[in-house]
Amino acid sequence: MNWKHSLAGLLLVSGTTLTQAETLKTPYWLEYNGKESLDPISSTRYYDAIQILYNRLVRQGEQGEPVAALASSWSANASADVWTFTLRPDVKFHNGKTMTPEDVVYSFNRILDPLRDAPARAALSMIKQVTGTEDGKVIFTLSQAHADLPILLMDYRAKIVPAGFDEDPALMGVGTGPFQLTRFEPKGTTTFDAFNNYWEGQPKLDGMELIAIADENARTQALLAGQIDWAGWNGVNGQQLRMFEGNARFHYDAIPTGDWRGIVFRNDDPALKDARVRKALRMVVDRQEMVQLLFGQGGATISCDNPVWAGDQYRLEQHCEQDIEGAKSLLREAGYPDGLTLDLYTSPADGYFRPMSEIYQRQAARAGIKVNIRTVPASDYWSTAWMKKSVFNTAWGQRPADQVLSEVFGSTAPWNESAFKNAEFDQLLSQARQETDHNKRAQLYQSAQRLLSEQSGTLIPFHLNNNRVMRANVSIPAVEHFAIRWHLVDKS
Repeated sequence: MNWKHSLAGLLLVSGTTLTQAETLKTPYWLEYNGKESLDPISSTRYYDAIQILYNRLVRQGEQGEPVAALASSWSANASADVWTFTLRPDVKFHNGKTMTPEDVVYSFNRILDPLRDAPARAALSMIKQVTGTEDGKVIFTLSQAHADLPILLMDYRAKIVPAGFDEDPALMGVGTGPFQLTRFEPKGTTTFDAFNNYWEGQPKLDGMELIAIADENARTQALLAGQIDWAGWNGVNGQQLRMFEGNARFHYDAIPTGDWRGIVFRNDDPALKDARVRKALRMVVDRQEMVQLLFGQGGATISCDNPVWAGDQYRLEQHCEQDIEGAKSLLREAGYPDGLTLDLYTSPADGYFRPMSEIYQRQAARAGIKVNIRTVPASDYWSTAWMKKSVFNTAWGQRPADQVLSEVFGSTAPWNESAFKNAEFDQLLSQARQETDHNKRAQLYQSAQRLLSEQSGTLIPFHLNNNRVMRANVSIPAVEHFAIRWHLVDKS
C-alpha cells in the first residue's frame, strides 16, 4: 500500500492556460557518463528516456501485476509453452507509422539475438520463436513452459520499436510512448515534446527535460533551488528529506519498492571464492541498526540478502540477526583466523553508497574484518568500479522474482555482477518456470532464494521506500516507478 505525506497541507491548483512552464524538469544521474543509448535493449540504455519514449506489450500495474498495454489481451495453451497476445489496434509510432505484429516480432528478435548480448535476453531466453498473424496477434513459442510469461514481458527493456530500427538511424528514439524526442544530449539536457497521437490519450504535460546531474547531493540542491521539478525516480534519502519538511513549496510520496542498495563481494576473487567467507561477510551486518542510521523510522524494509521484494508473490520470508561469533567461526574454517582486509569501492553516484559503506566498515570490524573505503567520482563509478572491482556498492530497481533472480544471479547473465555460478540455482529457476501449479512454483522460487542466503556474494540489507519529493504544483501517480503512466503526470 502507498501512503502520501503532505508537507504543505492542501495544494491549490489554478485553472490557468497551458504554457511552456508545463515542461517537467527531471534530474538524470548520468549512469553511463554520456555513453547512454536510446536503444531500450542496450547495456547502456538511457533508463529515464526509454520509459517515456517506448511502451511494452504488458505494463506493471499498481500492485505489480501484469496489465494490458500495447497488447490488449493474452492467453496460453494448457502446457504454458505457447502464448498468444492480441495487439491493440491503431497504435501510432512517433513517425506516424501504425504498429503491427511485424514490429513486435522485430523487437523481440533483437532482444533474443545472441550476437547482441542484450541484458534482457537472460530473463526472456526461454522464448524460442515469435511470429505474427494477419489478424493482429503475436504468438510466443517457448523452448520450455513458463507459467508467468506476461510478468516477464513487464521488463522495462522489453519495449516495442518499429521494424527497421537498426537499419535506419532516423528511427533511434522513435517509439509509441507519450513523449517524443526533440534533442538528445545525455551529458546535458535531453528534451521531449508531448506526443499528440498517444494511444492512451493526450499527455497532460507539454514536454519533459532530462537534466544530467550525477551527484545526489547536487540533485537535492537543484530541487531546492527550483532548477528541477522533482527528485527523480531515486528519490531522496532520509537525511535529505528533512530539508523539505515544513516547506510549502514541496510535497512527497513515500512508496515501498523492491529497489535495493547493496555491497557485492565477487565470487571469482581468490579471497572470496569460499562461500563461507561470503556468508561471514554478510553475517556481520546489524541490518536494523543500518536501516535506522540510514533512514530513521520506516525508511526501508529489512532484507536477508534477498533481491525479491516483500510485495512479490514468491518472496521467501527470512530472519537474519547479526552474528559476529558465527562470522568469526566461518572465517576460521575458511583459513582466516585473524580476519581479512578488503577494499570497498563506493561513490557519491548514489547518496546511500558512502554512508552504507561506512556503517558496514564499523560493523565488520567487530569480526576482525578491515574495510578500506575507496571513493570513485560519480561520473566514473559505473564504468570503472561497478563489476570491475572485487568489492563495490550496487543499486538495483524492482523486478519480478524470476527476472531479478535470473538477471542478477543466473550463471550466464551478462549483469551477474557477483560472478555467482551455481548449477543447482539455475535448475531451480528452470523448474519453477515450467511448473503450472502455483504453490509448487512458489516453493521452487523460494528454494532458490534460500540457496542465495547461504552462498551468495551480495549483501542486500534492505529494500527502499522511495521518498519522491516534488514541487507543490507537480502531480505524479503515487506508484512504484515502473508503474508510472507518464501521460498522467501533471504540472499545473
